[in-house]
Amino acid sequence: MKRITILINCNDKQGIIASVTTFIQQQSGNIVYIDQHVDREDSMFFMRLECEFSKEIFSVENFKQSFSTTIATNFEMNWHLYDSDKKPKMALFVSKYDHCLYDILSRYSSNEMEVEIPLIISNHPDLEPIANNFNIPYYYIKVTKETKEAAEDLQLKLLKEFEVDFIVLARYMQILSSKLIQDYTNKIINIHHSFLPAFPGAKPYHSAYKRGVKIIGATSHYVTEDLDEGPIIEQDITRVTHTNTIADFILKGKDLEKIVLSRAIKLHTKRKVMVYKNKTVVFI
Repeated sequence: MKRITILINCNDKQGIIASVTTFIQQQSGNIVYIDQHVDREDSMFFMRLECEFSKEIFSVENFKQSFSTTIATNFEMNWHLYDSDKKPKMALFVSKYDHCLYDILSRYSSNEMEVEIPLIISNHPDLEPIANNFNIPYYYIKVTKETKEAAEDLQLKLLKEFEVDFIVLARYMQILSSKLIQDYTNKIINIHHSFLPAFPGAKPYHSAYKRGVKIIGATSHYVTEDLDEGPIIEQDITRVTHTNTIADFILKGKDLEKIVLSRAIKLHTKRKVMVYKNKTVVFI
């Protein structure tokens, strides 16, 4: 069977669901998942469907053309169709922290993630042995104030060469320029602690410890030109007490970062995230 995923958003109107489901039935398709959401404030409609078709009679291109002319145009839809046979290609950007990288590659090796990882890019050489252990090409591209523009040009060249679909910043300690962000809008996933903006800087866990916080967390979001303010994909927290040390805080934070980032990657690759007005609709 051929399985496709369709994501739709448009102004809310009567008859959208009936029209879409009837069209799929007429195309001899079977809907195996459907969910929808209406943003009442803006009267915006969102829908996600997974459909199955017989491979012998189904053509993705014919379906897209017919759906566009008979359904999408009528409702002025923004829509995307994804073929489940095509695994998205994910590039990893890293610096010196290795916990997220190890976690992602372990999950990837055990087939938990439906992706391909054609390359890893870093501004430091430190993590290359990890990439070698997993047989993934590693590109060390030094980034300084003077070389940043040339470095990003090289990064973009590699991303295009390897036909990368999206990027994961697995604790990549560099601020991306607008050039890279615009080429991969809503396709760059970042992870960081959830103390922002209260405890910025290089040692947020130390600052939080001194303040006596009772919870720590992690946030994964899409990267925008507004630093750490992009649409949020996934978050989680864990409790801490006065008995915990700074080292405990850091370990708990790293664990959360790994878990939250892996969840965000899975949500993105399963096409369960839709972005609207710097917010997300995340289908479960």
